[in-house]
Amino acid sequence: MFGGHYGAGELRFIEEKALLRQRLGVNVDHIATLRQARRVGYPDPVEAALIAETAGADQITVHLREDRRHIQERDVEVLRRVVKTELNLEMAATTEMVNFALKVQPDTVTLVPERREELTTEGGLDVIGQRDAVQRAVRLLQEGGIRVSLFIDPVLDQVRASHKLDAHGIELPTGRYCEAGSYKERTDELVRVRDAAKAGAKLGVGVAAGHGLNYVNVVPVARLGDIIELNIGHALIARASIVGMETAVRDMLALMRDARA
Repeated sequence: MFGGHYGAGELRFIEEKALLRQRLGVNVDHIATLRQARRVGYPDPVEAALIAETAGADQITVHLREDRRHIQERDVEVLRRVVKTELNLEMAATTEMVNFALKVQPDTVTLVPERREELTTEGGLDVIGQRDAVQRAVRLLQEGGIRVSLFIDPVLDQVRASHKLDAHGIELPTGRYCEAGSYKERTDELVRVRDAAKAGAKLGVGVAAGHGLNYVNVVPVARLGDIIELNIGHALIARASIVGMETAVRDMLALMRDARA
């Protein structure tokens, strides 16, 4: 991950400093949602992505759904050409999507479960129950030179199963934590995320988190040292509609930075 030649002590110091700053992936799906509401050419998720990068985002995330409710193939193709940081494509583990990813070549593919009737992704991928299909997708994508992350529930068996499939990373859904109705429930969910992140990091798997995070609830998750990346969409885009994309991204980065301080 680091170029040049360093002694063991120097490299360890650099790595420890790098871990103090979590990566922020900005999901621009809901810019496309607004566009598709009128079937017009604006607002443009590509333009939003470029502003997010300028404001400090480390990654642009988009979910190409089977029903194409927001992001379209052309959005992903254009983003691949213009994104200067990294492009993370969320998608189902289907033959159609795998073939599309191999053609477009995002930096990372995050495999997620998908149901047509859901408002947003609900829960994680069942890596254990769908092992063959997931393994096939992981293998094909990796052979095509694409990093693969699996969106899984914070369950230790799912973390171990993801590691056995040689996934580069996992992403832990934080929806239950964000939607918890009591302090105890919220704390219990945060502990589940923390323990799953710790297990993933111990196995050498990169750990991300996301889903439902906003400017009020993000700090406890950002404080979890084993989580190296947060992917945030709806709350950030909602704030951007009021204060602008650049300010919305910078505000979120400030909260994440202060949480690690």
